[in-house]
Amino acid sequence: MSPGKTPRIAVGPEPAPDWLIAAVNDGGGEVVELGDADAIVWADVSDAGGLATAIGEAPHATWVQLPWAGIETFVDLLDHEHTWTCGKGVYADPVAEIALALGLAGLRSIHTYAAATSWTEQRGINLLGARVTIVGGGGIAESLIRLLQPFGCHITVVRSTVQHMDGVDDVLGSDRLADALPGADLVVLALALTPDTDGLIGADELGLMESHAWIVNVARGRHIVTDDLVDALRRGVIGGAGLEVTEPEPLPGGHPLWTLENCVITPHTGTTREMANPLLARRVRQNVSRFAAGHDLLGLVDVRAGY
Repeated sequence: MSPGKTPRIAVGPEPAPDWLIAAVNDGGGEVVELGDADAIVWADVSDAGGLATAIGEAPHATWVQLPWAGIETFVDLLDHEHTWTCGKGVYADPVAEIALALGLAGLRSIHTYAAATSWTEQRGINLLGARVTIVGGGGIAESLIRLLQPFGCHITVVRSTVQHMDGVDDVLGSDRLADALPGADLVVLALALTPDTDGLIGADELGLMESHAWIVNVARGRHIVTDDLVDALRRGVIGGAGLEVTEPEPLPGGHPLWTLENCVITPHTGTTREMANPLLARRVRQNVSRFAAGHDLLGLVDVRAGY
């Protein structure tokens, strides 16, 4: 599309949310039918088939905006004929907030006190001065690192690309995950789901963690082998788990994780709809404006890496 031209954007699937249509208009775009579209803004996080159909009906579209940071639902659609963007970084702050909340709740045993019906013995350890390992080096990790600064933690980040990160003591490559687990009081998973990270944490990795340590997962449930986690929690291999995501998801009633005293589960609400809609709207406004001006878009998907 020529810079300066009003971008024609199809918003799907129909009926498109009013707030998303407004975001396109506020960004300087015009909402049109698929056949006339220069780009597609897609709102449904699970309808890959619908998006595939939409792309086929939009022969002039060169850009596709996906709603979430995690794009595993759409990874089979990625190609080099379109520019792909996602919600990468959009939801980082609220998700980092719930990661911190789950970590604090676990280490300070808030979950135990909340369930108690009588005065109990003292439990818990400090996050202050603790050793924290964050697996993943994206927006959630960066936000969590900022939130952790007042606690004076020793922070280790494990990520695919080793590079300096402000506020981080050690940055290790993904092949050194085993070196980052022993000694950590808190381990936070905040990375993309790919074939390489599916089942990343199993019995062997849990066995490397300290017996008092908590693992917090705010990424995808499939990063952790659920049966191995249940076994580790039952046997006290680790101190506990704070799970914002699970495998399977939704976690069915009667699942063993619901019954474990050392497991805190939130139903994938790190970003509620009330939080998410304004954040995604802001990203869409920004990207429509950038698309019109011919500038680089925000939240670019690495087609080769799949995230």
